[in-house]
Amino acid sequence: MTTIIKIPNSPPPSPPPTRNSLVFSNSIHSPNNHQNPSSCLSVILSFLETMRRRPRATFLITALTILLFAAFSLHLSRNAISGDDLRWYPGSNFTTPSKHNDRVNYVVRENVDPVEDLSHRSRRVTSIRDSIDTVSVLIPDWEILVIVSLDTPLSPNPADQCRCLFQNNATSPARFSGVLPFTNQTTFKCVMPDSVKRRRPFFQPILTKSAENEPRSPGPELLRWTFLAYESFSTEDDVVLFVKGVNHRQGINMPPQDFRCVFGYGTDDAVKTPVTSSIQEVFRCQHPKLSGGNEKMKMSLEIIGDNLVVPSVAYYTGRRTIANSKPKSLVCACTMVHNVGKFLREWVMYHSKIGVEKFILYDNNSDDDLESVIKKLDGEGYDVSSVFWIWPKTQESGFSHSALYAKDWCTWMTYVDVDEFIFSPLWQNSTHPSNLMLHSLLPPTPQQLIGQVSIHCNEFGPSGQRSHPIQGVTQGYTCRRRVEQRHKSMVLLDAVEESLLNVVHHFKVKENFMSKQISLEEGVVNHYKYQAWPEFRRKFRRRVSAYVVDWTEAVNPMSKDRTPGLGFEPVEPEGWADKFCEVVDERLKSMTERWFGSLTRNGYTLAWQR
Repeated sequence: MTTIIKIPNSPPPSPPPTRNSLVFSNSIHSPNNHQNPSSCLSVILSFLETMRRRPRATFLITALTILLFAAFSLHLSRNAISGDDLRWYPGSNFTTPSKHNDRVNYVVRENVDPVEDLSHRSRRVTSIRDSIDTVSVLIPDWEILVIVSLDTPLSPNPADQCRCLFQNNATSPARFSGVLPFTNQTTFKCVMPDSVKRRRPFFQPILTKSAENEPRSPGPELLRWTFLAYESFSTEDDVVLFVKGVNHRQGINMPPQDFRCVFGYGTDDAVKTPVTSSIQEVFRCQHPKLSGGNEKMKMSLEIIGDNLVVPSVAYYTGRRTIANSKPKSLVCACTMVHNVGKFLREWVMYHSKIGVEKFILYDNNSDDDLESVIKKLDGEGYDVSSVFWIWPKTQESGFSHSALYAKDWCTWMTYVDVDEFIFSPLWQNSTHPSNLMLHSLLPPTPQQLIGQVSIHCNEFGPSGQRSHPIQGVTQGYTCRRRVEQRHKSMVLLDAVEESLLNVVHHFKVKENFMSKQISLEEGVVNHYKYQAWPEFRRKFRRRVSAYVVDWTEAVNPMSKDRTPGLGFEPVEPEGWADKFCEVVDERLKSMTERWFGSLTRNGYTLAWQR
């Protein structure tokens, strides 16, 4: 029987620290429908032997039927969908590499000049009217990310119905996703039709506004998300390139001397520079020496030993210079979000009152009108901005990007999610919040060379809730697990190590800096992780970290990244509403009631409800 401990006003004793356990996976699985030809043949032969003793006419008719069925089954077997189909698919002009066997399905060798094909432009000979020059990438869940080519301005009008036209003239609607912030390219998403999934190879669809299916010639092969250079960022001193599928295992990184950065479209004008750092999906290299200025150009990564240039949708944008006339904010907050509009006001208003001055959200393709919530908060005086970050399962890369992107505006960056609230037991008797409260958790002077402050997390359960509590998560979820799990961090951006290595919510800091772990009496993060089932279910299929196990994959069932009692399908476990309730903890609930609540004619409401 579960023991319930009520904590009204005092912090729990600090238990021994626990070690984080991370399980990493970047495979994308789909049902394996392949037939086994040998087993099918044995069944057929056995059946024919049984039928041999029957009259000749019946035997011949039955045998012919069975053989036709076998041929059809083997045809389906060759065209069935497997998990490998969502990885890089070698077409007629590709061969697998002769070495680096651990990267099979991630790295291929092109039999064409690697730099000549670097741009992977959507050059098509077609009669499709109103077609738009694009490049397309196959991403998880059989979605196609369609990126409108550079120098192709396109302002989506809701009245303009774009669609994707595939190689067999099948179509699907193209949904506007957003505009890439650093190249101003418009993006769409469309779902691959079932009739296309069984064709080999996959070709890039045509984005068109035409209502008619007209004859078309095949375009280039569809790029695969599991092996792609997808974003770049230029500093004053170097260039940072983000590449999926090269260092695809946590902690296993190829040395930088195995790579070069490649700038340009063709053999004649391509420029290559050495790579100085290779960690996770982040590669740093020198700026190219260009004679024609710093105009945008395609950029990618060359794997020297394989004579291979990674397919790319990334562009080099020249040296970055920022003229920031405002003083830096002392404390900022950054997180990656997807459809968090209903939670954002509470999170922003609370953390703003305790000392966060600026909020930077990496928007992972939300479709819940998040931007309108941000605009309202901005109109109320809160400094909230978003970066459109469409790339799936790239939370570590997004945070590495933020450590550079925000460095001109922020001194310390707080990495906590929208369902996480920083709280100190020392604040609970305060009648009003203060913007100096978070400052008290930071080192008093820079001379201490503390570059990171880590804070333990308490994980809260559904607390009897069966839907989103209307007064907010801090009010509705008050029952948690006893032992703290993991930790989140406040990071001095000048202290982040050059490789930008991070494990979701904490960074590796430079050698002359150290990390400080604060006690539970000083501060804790209330992580409202296991919410009411309808809310938690939405999180089931979206794991944004590249190296955290996917809940839908039937692997590593004992991983700490998994939810106890939850299987591999989004099916509500029995008694979900009462799970993970070992300690009743109402400290933050009481404090936020006092700080943000008031009695109105509609009853007692919190500030974020008004």
